Amino acid sequence: MTVDGQEVSGAQHVVAQATVSSAPPEVNEHDTLKYHLLGPSLTKAGQDTVDQQKVSEIIYNASKGSKFFNNEEYKDKNLTQKIEKILARKRQLERVDLASDLRRADEYIAELELSRDLSQVVVHIDCDAFYAAVEELDRPELKHVPMAVGKGVLTTCNYHARKFGCRSGMAGFVAMKLCPNLICLPLNFEKYTAKAQEVREILADYDPRFESASIDEAYLNITQYCEEKQIDPEEAVTQIRNEVCEKTHITISAGIAANAKIAKIASNRNKPNGQFRVASDRVTILAFMRDLPTRKVNGIGRVFERELDAVDVKSCGDLYAQRAYLSKLFGEKAFQFLMQCYLGLGRTKIQPAEEHVRKSVGTESTFRDMSDQAELREKLRWISEELEKDLTRTQFKGRTLVLKAKLHTYEVLTRQVIPPKAVSTAEDLYTYSLPMMAKLERDIPGMKLRLMGLRCTNLVSTKKAEIDFFGMRRLSSADGEANNIKRKSDEDGEWEVWPEEEFEEAARQERQDEMEELERFSQEHADDTNESDPLTQEEQLEEANRRHKHGREILPNPTPRKPNSAVGFSKPPTGPPKSASRPSPQELWDCPICARPQPPNDKDFNDHIDYCLSKQTIKEAVKDTSPSPPAPEKLQLDSHSKENGPASNRGRPRGKRKIETTIRETKNKRLFFGTRGT
Repeated sequence: MTVDGQEVSGAQHVVAQATVSSAPPEVNEHDTLKYHLLGPSLTKAGQDTVDQQKVSEIIYNASKGSKFFNNEEYKDKNLTQKIEKILARKRQLERVDLASDLRRADEYIAELELSRDLSQVVVHIDCDAFYAAVEELDRPELKHVPMAVGKGVLTTCNYHARKFGCRSGMAGFVAMKLCPNLICLPLNFEKYTAKAQEVREILADYDPRFESASIDEAYLNITQYCEEKQIDPEEAVTQIRNEVCEKTHITISAGIAANAKIAKIASNRNKPNGQFRVASDRVTILAFMRDLPTRKVNGIGRVFERELDAVDVKSCGDLYAQRAYLSKLFGEKAFQFLMQCYLGLGRTKIQPAEEHVRKSVGTESTFRDMSDQAELREKLRWISEELEKDLTRTQFKGRTLVLKAKLHTYEVLTRQVIPPKAVSTAEDLYTYSLPMMAKLERDIPGMKLRLMGLRCTNLVSTKKAEIDFFGMRRLSSADGEANNIKRKSDEDGEWEVWPEEEFEEAARQERQDEMEELERFSQEHADDTNESDPLTQEEQLEEANRRHKHGREILPNPTPRKPNSAVGFSKPPTGPPKSASRPSPQELWDCPICARPQPPNDKDFNDHIDYCLSKQTIKEAVKDTSPSPPAPEKLQLDSHSKENGPASNRGRPRGKRKIETTIRETKNKRLFFGTRGT
């Protein structure tokens, strides 16, 4: 039984029972809960021969009666009720005429087809069992035995462990029930970061503007590289993989496609140490997506998968038949995202992670159940100090402050406030978050928390480069793009062209929440048993908090080492080659006095402004603005007659020497006060 087969048959069977079976409700809830307990990593490679039903039974029995189990059961019941409402709404829609909705959906599909770009080659790189692979370099004997990294919750497993059903996002003690001989190592983030940097340095040689998706995966656009080197994309990716293996001694897998969405799906096809290419033609792409289970798409998690399955959407190809209902059932943005999935469309623009528009900066901490007010305030102050560090590092302030609190019952509460000013210091963060915490304590007597977090949204940049000499803001490329998108949304009432970022972020947050709950489940199990564990509970909590933080840092891309590396995201230049040292137009700074573009160097830029503001320049500028003979009118008339005169009149007209002298003098005087170009 293959992973695809397991996922499709198991999920569809379980969910179908939950939605259309005539069995008692207890059986439905029991089955859907078991499927839900399989965790967020069901689609991970290396589980081809795993009996997922057996795995779900072990997880179910191991967690039954725990707070974690009760919380998962509560969420599963809520989701079942939500699905019942969706089905009731669909039955209502089936009794009305949806011809206009169907026509609108077809028009949108036709519009999307016009935007299909098959000219780019996008690659998704994914390191194979990254943490485990790094650990195996130091302990080669672990390559041949089941091994995992992480104590309370597994962050990754090698492929020997995956054959037993072990996977990332699984409680460590549950994994031990599946594989009693499993060896679990503690996390060593410094080691993984150093190895990831080695990989990043290699990727920068093929696309200096590659995009890091996490510590162990990245997107590249190798279109220009392939054209300049005159090699096939598959050959180029094989070269990347071989170079990574040779220099870092770990393996990577890759997906090659016309856009990022398909490339990510394809990278999981031939794992480990393999690659898969989806040809860049419309027929192949549609066929690839037609039979693809919806869960395979980045942005569709377990919850959305169940909701889609309830309305007979099990694969991306099923979306077409339900296209008239999707916007009514799931919303306009979901409809657009799903239609793009059906067509196999996605973004082709790959850019460094630091250029993406950041929407929030936050930090949070997991701890033992805490109810003492003094301890809660001490924890809140510590989180405020941590958030100040993050805001300083990312150079932002926040107009909105959000408090997140997770109760000991796993219920998550959020409160937000808009301070009278943008905040970034620990003192301000603590001052404005404390009333929200106090109100929660009043509303919930005896409140016990196990997680607390602060997050700033509606960000304001504090980068010095954003303000020029005269207080005028200079937009970066990322800022300009964000503003353009916002204006389009506000003025036209349309969504962004590719809304998958929001769905991918939601799926990522879903996985993060599941990891937090599993961490608490592991801690709860340690409290209830006398099983020995190399890590104390405090160490497990510290490991959990570091895991939350790790991988979220946005680091600049390494400088390419090869002299002739191609910039992967752009198309080959059609004009004469430019000097490598010449700054691009986006890198030039406009002088606020003369409006002429200047090199992006602080010293040179300030020297130029000083020159523009020199007394002699101002004196001549004043002289130019004083009343004078109407030479400009003569200049305009002469220029006009010259432009409209015969093309063959190339000689110097008699009697115009004095006028040209005046032109030269005027230009020299207005050199730093005129328009661009002279």
